[in-house]
Amino acid sequence: MINKSSVAGLDGSPGVTPYIASKHALVGLTKATSVESASFNVRVNSVHPSPVHTRMMRSLEDGMNTAEDALAKTIPLGCYGESQDISNLIVFLASDESSIITSAQYRMSILGSSTLDSK
Repeated sequence: MINKSSVAGLDGSPGVTPYIASKHALVGLTKATSVESASFNVRVNSVHPSPVHTRMMRSLEDGMNTAEDALAKTIPLGCYGESQDISNLIVFLASDESSIITSAQYRMSILGSSTLDSK
């Protein structure tokens, strides 16, 4: 089992409490389910990407009145991810190559510590 969450599930951000709560719930679900299912040889992990080029990010940028380049500056790698980046990790986690990995939280391109003012 591979849960897709967000870096918001490992950290937090102001103004999006319901979103943050739902993503934190996936962290707890991943941890509890991995322990419960280990005896059945079922692995459970979660993937937590930072911003990715998607329609959802365009909506968030519009709602926050913030441009992509401003948000990208808060990411150490300085850019949004692509859907393929997430897919690559998920394919690995679903493969036999990750046969001993369970209960892991994969943070993809950590958000920086700087915050943006919501205007």
